[in-house]
Amino acid sequence: MARSESGVRPSEARQRLLTTATRIFYGEGIHSVGVDRIIAEAKVTRATFYRHFPGKEDLVLAYLRAADHAIRDQVDAAITAGLPASDTLRAAAESIARDIQSAGFRGCAFLNAVAEYPDPDHPVHQAVLAHRQWFLDTINALLASIEETEAESAARHFVMLRDGAMAAGCLFDPALIAETFLRGVEGLIRTHAARRPS
Repeated sequence: MARSESGVRPSEARQRLLTTATRIFYGEGIHSVGVDRIIAEAKVTRATFYRHFPGKEDLVLAYLRAADHAIRDQVDAAITAGLPASDTLRAAAESIARDIQSAGFRGCAFLNAVAEYPDPDHPVHQAVLAHRQWFLDTINALLASIEETEAESAARHFVMLRDGAMAAGCLFDPALIAETFLRGVEGLIRTHAARRPS
């Protein structure tokens, strides 16, 4: 079982609440699901819920933090493998492509959440923006290590390819979307690498 940010192992009840909320929020949306349903499906008492999460928003933020950590772990694994930056970008893209083709895929948890929390000052909206900034900065750093010229523009292009693939992946044939996404990333990497002075 994973440890919390404080380094303390989370309680079984808290983990059950978070696992239940993750499944329901991702599958059905956030606003449409009440705390009572999460409590019932997690098989905990109302007091237990409020001991771990003062309110629904705290649970939503914990859900997004868990999703953020999972994605960071995937990207960090690709980075720490010691591959060249281009291969690290390919590995990150392949991880995204696998997610798109996974059972129950319903798009990007962060894009789905921000659609339900459009107020830019809301903590959920801010959590989404923080995750996306980290992802953009990480891709930018990898592309800059290949070639600094226009790395930021190429990173934004990569993120837009990812966003499009995540949106299309739950609407159309996921295998075709994943293949198209990977082909787009490969073209982006090659075009960016070609900017290196000879």
